Amino acid sequence: MIELKTLQTVRLKGRVSLDDLVAGVDEDTAAIAETVTRLVDAGLLIDGKTLRLSPSGRARLDALLAAERRSADVDAIAAAYRKFRAVNADFKALVSDWQLRGGQLNRHDDADYDAAVLARLGDVHQRVAPIIATAAQQIPRLSVYPRKLDVAYAKVRSGDTAWLTRPLIDSYHTVWFELHEELIGAAGLTREEEAEAGHGG
Repeated sequence: MIELKTLQTVRLKGRVSLDDLVAGVDEDTAAIAETVTRLVDAGLLIDGKTLRLSPSGRARLDALLAAERRSADVDAIAAAYRKFRAVNADFKALVSDWQLRGGQLNRHDDADYDAAVLARLGDVHQRVAPIIATAAQQIPRLSVYPRKLDVAYAKVRSGDTAWLTRPLIDSYHTVWFELHEELIGAAGLTREEEAEAGHGG
């Protein structure tokens, strides 16, 4: 399981430092470091300034994910993902309204407007929790996502709004994007298929 978690975290983040990998994988730090060394030695990870997947690492990850899906109830995953799509549409609208106002860049100079947008995050946060719980019954790795979303949500609520959408940190949007990728894969779909069906983003 730790091999799958490690390879998948690297895939989702693209390029990742060991410290960020440790933060993203819910396993013992020493075990992660040992796994990274083994995967680098096996040619599955490329270790430069950051870690990234090699072609053989991507193939190995695909095989591990396929095996994981075979052990899951595909109907339960599909049902959870259908519910996620509805919440995802609301989250996308929230992010758009946070970044833009009236078709223009939101300058965040209207506290009431921003507060109204951020208030909607609580509804999204509450609605997505049982969806993740259902999916995690089939794919236990996904049980890490509520904690990650809780952390980002708490920071946003405390007034650090960078934790809503900032890239390169585990902001709410970053974690949400990774969760979306996980659910797409667990449902046996691709991001391209979802975009064509109008469910991308």
